[in-house]
Amino acid sequence: MTRATTLSFRPAKLPTREKDRGARSNDSGRYESEKREEVDDGWHEDMPEPVKTSVTLETPRKIVTFNKSPYVGFDRSINPYRGCEHGCVYCFARPTHAYMGLSPGLDFETKLFAKPDAAKLLE
Repeated sequence: MTRATTLSFRPAKLPTREKDRGARSNDSGRYESEKREEVDDGWHEDMPEPVKTSVTLETPRKIVTFNKSPYVGFDRSINPYRGCEHGCVYCFARPTHAYMGLSPGLDFETKLFAKPDAAKLLE
């Protein structure tokens, strides 16, 4: 087991753009060796810039994914992309970004991965 390192990434009292995104944090993924937590280091600015969304194309070998979770009411799904800008905090897909070293918080909403050949793979 690796030891977690704590990184300061944003002052705790920094105002957020609550209407921009659904996630309120950008915590580390569960498989990362480093852990991020908010600290108040005394540095504040008026309002952070809105977070931009990036879309990366990926070419998966298959489009149907299987799910064995007892918390989800189905066992397979088809998704033409990973991540989502809707910002539903209860989304069952959020933890999938942790497998890629990304946060299930803001990274899930701002770092999207599109699968342009999804229809061909489904055939």
